[in-house]
Formats: sequence, C-alpha cells, structure tokens
Amino acid sequence: MMNPVNQQHHKSYEDLAALGIGTLLVSLGTVLYAKATLLVGSIAGLALLLHYVTDQGFWLFFFVLNLPFYVLAWRRMGWRFTARTFAAVCLVTVETRLTPGWVDFAVLNPVYAALAGGGLIGTGLLILFRHRIGLGGINILALYLQERFGIRAGYVQLGLDAAILTAACFVLTPQRLALSVMGAVVANMIVAMNHRADRYLGLTADPAR
Repeated sequence: MMNPVNQQHHKSYEDLAALGIGTLLVSLGTVLYAKATLLVGSIAGLALLLHYVTDQGFWLFFFVLNLPFYVLAWRRMGWRFTARTFAAVCLVTVETRLTPGWVDFAVLNPVYAALAGGGLIGTGLLILFRHRIGLGGINILALYLQERFGIRAGYVQLGLDAAILTAACFVLTPQRLALSVMGAVVANMIVAMNHRADRYLGLTADPAR
C-alpha cells in the first residue's frame, strides 16, 4: 500500500478537470432522473423530492439545502475542501438548470434512466471524491466519516439514501421507487468499490486547513 507521506497531490489543472467532468456527469445523471421522475440520493434526492412536490426548480432547492453543511466542511475538512465543494455545488446548480436546454429525450425508458443515471452520478462522485471535492450535504458528512473513522463513504451514503427513498414512498409510484433504489445502489456501489482508504489515498489531511 502506498505510504501517505510519499503520496503526490493532484496538480491544480487535474483538480480543475475533475471538477468540470465530475459535475457534468452528476448533472446529466440527475437530469435523467428528473426526466424519468426518479429519485437520486443525498441532498440532490431531497431537492428532487421537493421539486416533484412543489414544481419549483431542482437547482434552487439543491443550492439552498447545501448551505448549512459548509460549516461542517470548513471546520472538519479544511478551507480548500470547502471552497472546492462550494464550486462543485454551484456548477451542478447551473448545469442542471441549463442541461435540459442542451439535451432532450423524445423517449427515455425508466429502467435505462435508473441504470445510466446511477452510473453517471456514481462515476461523477468518484471523480470528485478522489480530488478532495465533495458535492455538499450528505457527501460532506460521508467524506468526513471516512477520513475520521475509516467508514467507507459509499456505505454511509447508501444508508442515508435509504432514509430519503423511504420518504419518497409518499410521492413516487412503487415502480419508480424500486427503480430509484436500484439506481442509488448502482451509484453508491461505484463509490464504495472504487474509493477505499486502503486502496486509494486521495483524501489526505489538508495542510492548509
């Protein structure tokens, strides 16, 4: 296993590339879910749930719900992580607002939306996590627990996502709820299998926190 003392940090341009690509993947996956009336996990799931109930924009709820979690990010993860996370949340907010004008689907099978959307979101989160970039809310909590206690971020998110999906029973049809669960498992297993502290040391202590 790589010694964390000898680990090389990502270059700034690598972090910027990860920020751009990761948020684009997450945004596209979220748009697939919204188009198929499915529910993703984390704060995005709460934002989608409120979007379905109120018919207001997902992007607005996503941005506002994330605001309280920056305090935990600042105190526990360092100012650099907080700044990167804020940038990622802002990008996803803007991209999910604009993506429906860039991409449209005449036909979208809900099973495909669940699998492809979950895969896109999970891969996007994996890219962000490996560059010390969170995506707000539960993602910040999951990353903190992995750094502090060694609990895998993917499994933390899976448990919290289950609680959000339970609340969705009052909004989604049983079929859509089952597909949402399948998508959440896909997304979180991608993170859990590929972002482990004993395999990849991408989350080291922030020397400038």
